[in-house]
Amino acid sequence: MTDDLSRVLREAQEAASSASASFIERLASRLGLHASASAVFGDPVDRDGVTVIPVAKVRWGFGGGSGRGIEEGSETGEIGEGSGGGGGVMASPVGYIEIQDGQATFHRIKDPASLVPLVLAGAFAGWLTLRGLAKLLRG
Repeated sequence: MTDDLSRVLREAQEAASSASASFIERLASRLGLHASASAVFGDPVDRDGVTVIPVAKVRWGFGGGSGRGIEEGSETGEIGEGSGGGGGVMASPVGYIEIQDGQATFHRIKDPASLVPLVLAGAFAGWLTLRGLAKLLRG
């Protein structure tokens, strides 16, 4: 009886693992369909002999999950279940390419939010320096 239960559980776990892998593969292939240059470079805009091509930074992320097993404390040997999944896309402007008179120039767009980690790191370094100086003066 225990061997039969072990075999059934092993088969259930293999099926769940296969279903999870299949889900991840389908999700990755669907996201891959949209991972192209057009996601980063927008449609060109022409005005008065100047062409402007928007440029963005695009990030994709996804995850999935599955699960089966014997629930703890279960006297009947019930098989537990689980599921999960998710994904997301984030795009942020980086700049634009300007084409005029046969010359292409990239213009970066400054994002104030990108300075936040630098400011926080500087503040932390300053705090550590002041703390060290205070210990030296006391001791």
